[in-house]
Amino acid sequence: MNNKTKKLATVSMLCALAYVVAAVGRIPLVLFLKYDPKDIILVISGLIFGPRTSFLVAFTVSLAEMVTISENGVIGCFMNIISSCSFACVAAFIYSKRRKLSGAIGGLFCGWGCQVAVMLLWNYLIAPFYMGYPREAVVELLIPAFLPFNLIKGGLNASITMLLYKPVVTALRRTHLIETTQVTEKSRWHVGVILAALLIIVTCILVIL
Repeated sequence: MNNKTKKLATVSMLCALAYVVAAVGRIPLVLFLKYDPKDIILVISGLIFGPRTSFLVAFTVSLAEMVTISENGVIGCFMNIISSCSFACVAAFIYSKRRKLSGAIGGLFCGWGCQVAVMLLWNYLIAPFYMGYPREAVVELLIPAFLPFNLIKGGLNASITMLLYKPVVTALRRTHLIETTQVTEKSRWHVGVILAALLIIVTCILVIL
């Protein structure tokens, strides 16, 4: 296979995997809000291929969700794209400018923070339409519900990505779906990163409980 065919096959596989985890991996977190781990797949695709790929996968998966499992129609699809891209595309963009471990970790944390801020704004603007709540009721939910939900969601996505990125890249290389030159060798995850990721995961779980 040539490089374009390999990339198409890999991105298609990541789209399918992201859809599956979105469909079967939903976990209630805060009130009516549910977490699914698809953003992990989206950000890994962006770290490998760049932010445009993150956007493409986010758009494709959100569209598939809209016509199959979503109950919120076009508005839900739009909110899914905004949420996923604010995390995955930001992280992938920063990493594309600094392809080192610091760039990857910085990108993930910036994406986490961006997603929290962006979703507070867009939930304030859009949530009244798809939830059927008056805006005043949505405002009352921003801090006790939407803020902790997105903090936990982003923390889990960033930390699990830290744990899975290198094994996923290694597996894709071994199957010759990506070339060695597509992912820098300088960004090696080390023990400190793994411990930090585990600490964030444990913290998020304790907050949920």
